[in-house]
Amino acid sequence: MEGIKKSFHLVSYLQYPFVLTALYYAYKPLMTNFQSIWQDYNSALVFCGVAISFSCFQDTRKIQNKLSRIVFQNKKYSKIFLIYLSLFSISLLSVGFIIYFFSENSNLNNLSPGLIVLGIGMLGMLKTAVELAENHGSPVNLKQKNMINQEARL
Repeated sequence: MEGIKKSFHLVSYLQYPFVLTALYYAYKPLMTNFQSIWQDYNSALVFCGVAISFSCFQDTRKIQNKLSRIVFQNKKYSKIFLIYLSLFSISLLSVGFIIYFFSENSNLNNLSPGLIVLGIGMLGMLKTAVELAENHGSPVNLKQKNMINQEARL
């Protein structure tokens, strides 16, 4: 089972080519005098959403940076962050679907698939953030988990 987990963690590094592709499409309108801005921004949103989806394969038992440690080891900050992430994900999906089904503006219709894919990626990120919050709650909880795990081994 560890081999499968490790392979998923390795797959999470595919996020970086997708981030670079998203950056390319985000800056492409500047290089082409804004000729295809809506299609390019849609592509940037799609690739950003895919990159976020791949980043969700990371190992949630490890904290990636100092900011994450500060957020996920404090229950209050963790709760605020999860609420924010939930609202952001739901907003992206809602706006994407509303534009897709009800907008008559073709430029906005070009953006809706990108907003939907980004919203789906953010839902995956929300799942990962919940796991991080569970795994890295307060240090007291970690000590209790370790004691329970040790007792279970006996």
